[in-house]
Amino acid sequence: MASMKLGSKPDAFKRQGQAWFCTTGLPSDVTVEVGDMSFHLHKFPLLSKSAFLERLIEESSDQEECIIKLNDIPGGAKSFELVARFCYGVKLELSPANVVYLRCASEHLQMTEEVAEDNLIAQSEMFLNQVVLRNWKESLTALETCDDLLPHAEDLQIVKRCIESLASKATTDPNLFGWPIREHGIMQSPGGSVLWNGISTGARPRNFSADWWYDDASSLSFPMYKRLISTMESRGIRPEIIAGSLTYYAKKYLPGLNRRQSMGTVPLTATLSEVEQKNLLEEIDRLLPVQKGLASTKVLLGLLRTAMILKASPTCISNLEKRIGMQLDQATLEDLLLPNFSYTMETLYNVECVHRILDHFLAMDQANGSASPCLEDVMASPSLTPITAVAKLIDGYLAEIAPDINLKPPKFQALASAVPEYARPLDDGLYRAIDIYLKAHSWLSEAEREQLCRLMDCQKLSLEACTHAAQNERLPLRVVVQVLFFEQLQLRTSIAGCLLVSDNLEGSRPLRSGIATSGEAGGWATAVRENQVLKVGMDNMRMRLSELEKECSNMRQEIEKLGRGKSGWTSRVPKRFSLKMKSQMCSAQEGSVSEQQKSMSAKLDKLQAKVSKQKKQLSADS
Repeated sequence: MASMKLGSKPDAFKRQGQAWFCTTGLPSDVTVEVGDMSFHLHKFPLLSKSAFLERLIEESSDQEECIIKLNDIPGGAKSFELVARFCYGVKLELSPANVVYLRCASEHLQMTEEVAEDNLIAQSEMFLNQVVLRNWKESLTALETCDDLLPHAEDLQIVKRCIESLASKATTDPNLFGWPIREHGIMQSPGGSVLWNGISTGARPRNFSADWWYDDASSLSFPMYKRLISTMESRGIRPEIIAGSLTYYAKKYLPGLNRRQSMGTVPLTATLSEVEQKNLLEEIDRLLPVQKGLASTKVLLGLLRTAMILKASPTCISNLEKRIGMQLDQATLEDLLLPNFSYTMETLYNVECVHRILDHFLAMDQANGSASPCLEDVMASPSLTPITAVAKLIDGYLAEIAPDINLKPPKFQALASAVPEYARPLDDGLYRAIDIYLKAHSWLSEAEREQLCRLMDCQKLSLEACTHAAQNERLPLRVVVQVLFFEQLQLRTSIAGCLLVSDNLEGSRPLRSGIATSGEAGGWATAVRENQVLKVGMDNMRMRLSELEKECSNMRQEIEKLGRGKSGWTSRVPKRFSLKMKSQMCSAQEGSVSEQQKSMSAKLDKLQAKVSKQKKQLSADS
């Protein structure tokens, strides 16, 4: 740390308890009291340097014992001790840690050039301008001492000058304004090589990133740090750098951000009180730039969780929710599981907060001109990736909160239905969440179950999901039949596509005869591989069709048994399908299901015939 030596006389000051004595051999003729500390000094050295002390000594000249009280001197006893050493001309080292104390005290004591040449005001001002403000580390140290010297340091523009110095250096290449940057940093020569004991090693120093000043700036008190950030913004520093510094500061002073997960290697300092943490969080929220993506979603969700714990203002919580909503597609499921900190504890997780965040995201999506595209556009367009990612995230969130027995169906339905239909290419995730919810809430009525199942589109279920749903006893019978119908439709479409490919392969048979060129031989090899793949696919379809036939046959037998009598129907239906139907609707329901099954069986028979025909064709081709 840079310093400047003042005075040349040996130290003649000694402390005894709460008193300082100057051992020059002459008896003390003036006592200066600063707070609880008393200084037994001599009049001449003091009045020869300070016009203020000279006036006080003259006013006390008619008293038997000269006692001067200086309770309002900036810096208190610490500052006056340094001033007294300067007045006596003893050795004194001016440093960034004490220059602000001496500058403020000398101004208060009127130690100007008119009183004495090279007085303390001039000496401290010269050191401040020529040494401290030219170096990052010294400017930072001086600014830290200003907290104890307000408003005097503010009146002398010391705070402003230090902040301006730091702001200008933070926006400049650190190699241009002095070395080393930090006390623990690597010393560099002006040529850029690393120094070891003052000797150049020839090694090049490490490159500094844009966040090199984050840790240093976080050592400032928040009022000083806030002014530094505001000055940097006025100088045009990039918003992402400002957001990064604010994030670093928040991680350092808000323990709640580091409780659940590691959010970076940020050393945690002395814990603030809850009120101080709350005020700090609200201030950081106001300082954060509003642009999307400047702060990570993980950090924003951590701030929101901490704000809920600290009971921050509704404005602060709302602002954080909007920030998260702007970039919800970048969130993870783990971070989105915000606990419910309310006293009512209706649900385990704060579902309402997530719903509001989702609403903000959808509102922003609509504001950007997003329409409701078709399914093909969703599958093919990269621009729809955010909305599809959010839909997947919400479906995963629904599956996580579904086991909560206190989660009411309306709240579950409201969140699930808030996602637009076009955002889900497949409804497998939603089906999984509904299934978990039905399993955890087995007491729901049939009407409530059907209402929940209306959230998903059976046409958008994959074959695996359809297979699971067809055997799911928790689903209403109407939904199971609907799933079977659309599963059959998907199989029929898949087989039709396979037949079309097979016809195209048959048209390429003439390639087998004659002498094939190298390109034709490669095309034929590709066709053979495709044919083999089709065979495997047809075998899988054949097995699936066989399973469906068995299921339909079992269902047909079950319906015939149920149709033998009204009493038998009404007694067995609740056990098999968990239905609560009135007896007068039995015959109509039986006829409807029987017709549906007959239609399904007929279609399956036709599909089997096509599969057999295709098998023969594939065998002939091979």
